[in-house]
Amino acid sequence: MNRVITISREFGSGGREIGFRLSEKLGIPFYDREIISMAAESSNIAEAAFHDNDERIAAQERVDHEYVTVNPFSSSYEIPVPDQLFLAQLRVIRQLARRGPCVIIGRCSDIIVENSFHVFICSSMKKRVERIKGMEPELTAKKVESRIREIDSKRRDYYQYYTGNEWGNPRAYDLCLNSGRLGVEGCVNMIAACVGLV
Repeated sequence: MNRVITISREFGSGGREIGFRLSEKLGIPFYDREIISMAAESSNIAEAAFHDNDERIAAQERVDHEYVTVNPFSSSYEIPVPDQLFLAQLRVIRQLARRGPCVIIGRCSDIIVENSFHVFICSSMKKRVERIKGMEPELTAKKVESRIREIDSKRRDYYQYYTGNEWGNPRAYDLCLNSGRLGVEGCVNMIAACVGLV
């Protein structure tokens, strides 16, 4: 296999686990949160800044619970922190892709790495709530669903802001899978089959 596989995913769909198991099955590197550490190191920006601003966009500032659109560049012509962090991660993702086949999770990697195999993982709300409650049983179903909607909304805004494309649009991906129906292992096997390794 000589292609990078990018995996975009709805929160709670198991996309990260699918990507990790796929990388093990194919014997290729897996990158998700590691990209943050690498970007912090290469850009001399504190890793905490990446975590604090993860999937945040610079075009919006929150004021009194209202979102106000602002110019993405400050009056002093400095690039806002979220934009700096995006650019640092973009450079790392391109470096990783040049090294050879790997699995990259999220971070607009499907747009950043052009000649890759793009996958989108989705699932029903019910299945996603069940999955997260299985990992965090102390949370109520209502709280989990609210968290899912909030994170998906954040990912959608981030993706659209930095790519100009619609997050989750099936036409943008080579393969869209419902992990709630196929299961994690079924998704792993199907992606592997599609990239010609089964």
